[in-house]
Amino acid sequence: MMEAMPDLRLDRVAARESRDQVGTAFGDFFDLEYERLLRALYLVVGERQEAEDLAQDAFVKVLERWETVRWMDSPTGYLYRTAMNTFRTRYRRAVMAVRRIAFLAPRQRNAFEDVEITADVRGALTALTPRQRAAIVLTELLGYGSEEAASIMGIEPSTVRALTTQARARMRSAIGGDRG
Repeated sequence: MMEAMPDLRLDRVAARESRDQVGTAFGDFFDLEYERLLRALYLVVGERQEAEDLAQDAFVKVLERWETVRWMDSPTGYLYRTAMNTFRTRYRRAVMAVRRIAFLAPRQRNAFEDVEITADVRGALTALTPRQRAAIVLTELLGYGSEEAASIMGIEPSTVRALTTQARARMRSAIGGDRG
């Protein structure tokens, strides 16, 4: 029984050393990538404070998954993807907030015009193929990016972009043709 005790202590020491190495590895990763990520995010968002917030959030998410991320083929790629996903999520929330505010703003509404517009949009949507309809609803109405919509639909992002472009053209034609 006494022989097992030293082994347990050695296991604890080895575990502590392993945690220290993980922390060092992440610290090195952070030191290496932080400035580059910050510059890239600054180019995307145009504001230093927002870029810093996004970078910090991305590094926190990577740190939470570091045991998995550190063994990936491209931990840097995962970091950038995490940062961009965080940016897109914030952007979508901001857009939705603006839409809600704009929708809540008092204005004179014409119920007949609203019904007519709704009927036009519904008619234009039904004129689309099911894949075009899915692409336009996911990207335009629900705010997913082409990569996310592609994942949901089980197709390539380029196919989502093509379907969305086709859907917009058909809807413009259908709505414009009905009114003009």
